[in-house]
Amino acid sequence: MTHAPAMEGLSQDSEPRHGPVKPERPAALKRRRRRENLAGYLFMSPWIAGFLLLTAGPMVASLYFAFTDYNLFDAPKWIGLDNFSEMFGDPRWQHSVRVTLWYVVVGTPLKLLLALGVALLLAQKRRGQAFYRAAFYAPSLIGASVSVAIVWKAIFSDDAIVDRTQKIFGIDVGGWTGDPDMIIYSLVALTVWQFGAPMVIFLAGLKQVPRELYEAAEVDGAGKLRRFWNITLPMISPVLFFNVLLETIHSFQIFSSAYIVGGGAGGNACGPADGSMVYTCYLYVQGFENSRMGLASAMAWMLLVAVALVTAVLFWSQKRWVHYEEGAR
Repeated sequence: MTHAPAMEGLSQDSEPRHGPVKPERPAALKRRRRRENLAGYLFMSPWIAGFLLLTAGPMVASLYFAFTDYNLFDAPKWIGLDNFSEMFGDPRWQHSVRVTLWYVVVGTPLKLLLALGVALLLAQKRRGQAFYRAAFYAPSLIGASVSVAIVWKAIFSDDAIVDRTQKIFGIDVGGWTGDPDMIIYSLVALTVWQFGAPMVIFLAGLKQVPRELYEAAEVDGAGKLRRFWNITLPMISPVLFFNVLLETIHSFQIFSSAYIVGGGAGGNACGPADGSMVYTCYLYVQGFENSRMGLASAMAWMLLVAVALVTAVLFWSQKRWVHYEEGAR
């Protein structure tokens, strides 16, 4: 008894009716790959053009200008390392470094502490939780704008709301923006007020902590503080590291708020008696007010090197305190 083939169109040697499929020729394969690569480059061309014209090109040009005497009007003149030697010996440059480091060391931890504290509160289920999250996040969206900096300057000026509130409690120090010793505190208050972005990241990390760990620790008699120190912090340490790294870099780059609150263009562009002269503010003064673009380029590259070193130190230190799920540190 004979049986029909299992599939029509196949001969006894299991080949298709119209013959075996021929493999694609190498030349045709190369043409097809070339067309696919060309399509990919066409889609990437806007980003590539923007990177070359707006990022890579200006960086290469500024690196060249850092070794020249360039005032934006005359042709740059090569002077070697003179800009760097002048920069290191400039007392105002040294002052800007101290102000920036103070701002980073004080402002960044306060901002992250407040963000983590609010995130811990909002991680608990409560009525109106979505509203509170949006309300706390809103300052991060508008805090870097010029209009907010202008309002902030008005709030902390003489006889404004902050000054009047201080006088109620018997504190008569005047407006913060007019005091060389107090204006930096107004900038710290502004950056701390913008804690919404790291707060949202902390919330995402807290949602990933297994509830079973808290339940087991509570059964063993661990209090809230011990559960936070031994469970919450280790479990969200990767998120904490990310926030520390991001906010530290942002703190080094502060400019618009310091420039506006400090007074803007003029003799006190960086605040009264240079009280709010952060690094980028002095860089702007040298480059655009003093027309010393070569010196400003050297300062910009020094800032890049400093941020790179701080980033490297943070990545080195994270091996000691950042815990990952697979057990790596």
